[in-house]
Amino acid sequence: MIKSFQLKAMLIAILAFAMQSCATIKQGEVGVKRKLGKFADKGYTEGLRFYNPLTTKIIKISTQTENLEVGLNIPSKEGLNIQSEISILYNVDARKAPDLLRNIGEDYEMNVILPVFRSSVADVSAKYFAKDMHTGERSEIEQEIKERMMGYLDDRGINIEAVLMKSIQLPRSLSNAIENKLEAEQQAQQMQFVLQQAERKAEQKRIEARGVRDAQLIIAEGLNNKILKFKSIEAFEKLANSPNAKIIVSDGDLPVILEDE
Repeated sequence: MIKSFQLKAMLIAILAFAMQSCATIKQGEVGVKRKLGKFADKGYTEGLRFYNPLTTKIIKISTQTENLEVGLNIPSKEGLNIQSEISILYNVDARKAPDLLRNIGEDYEMNVILPVFRSSVADVSAKYFAKDMHTGERSEIEQEIKERMMGYLDDRGINIEAVLMKSIQLPRSLSNAIENKLEAEQQAQQMQFVLQQAERKAEQKRIEARGVRDAQLIIAEGLNNKILKFKSIEAFEKLANSPNAKIIVSDGDLPVILEDE
């Protein structure tokens, strides 16, 4: 009985040791072995990896896209402080993960990414006016911050995918001034549209007037004596065939009809 109990305890101990001696590296991760405080030069890809837990540890790092959100005040060219929320999308290069852990450590977000980001944002935003952060130049600011960060972090195995300025809160006085300017621009555009519509209508009326004038000129040019006499004969013929009694006064060319009352 005692031997059976000892055997079970030994099996449990072996099983527990075996469980502690393996690590599962998932897809989107890289595992770096640290043996006696020294990192290996190559990381492990996905799969089951065995190691000696007494001397070795496997540190896992995500290689997927990570979203680091930061809220901070950024300076503008005119010296204003703009409240902003910015997202940093980045990923770790699996091939450089051992060097990243060896040179920076596991807390690379706090030790490297955030300081580089804050410095880059301050340098870039100070070249732009506050109003530029609400216009199409925002994308230029984001791209410039990203490029500046990549200059520091690319060799360290951290790839900056994008820098996104999600929220920009300008001082109320400046925000009101921008809104008033945009409203004035919209009103000017509306007035320009109305003037263009009026100009098109006036041009249409001028074209119609020229058409009526040209038609009248054509008719006037075509009404010679022979045509008028021919039309008069046609009128006499129709009147002669009419059953109604009429009194016709004519100078021989044009009829004037007097109704018989």
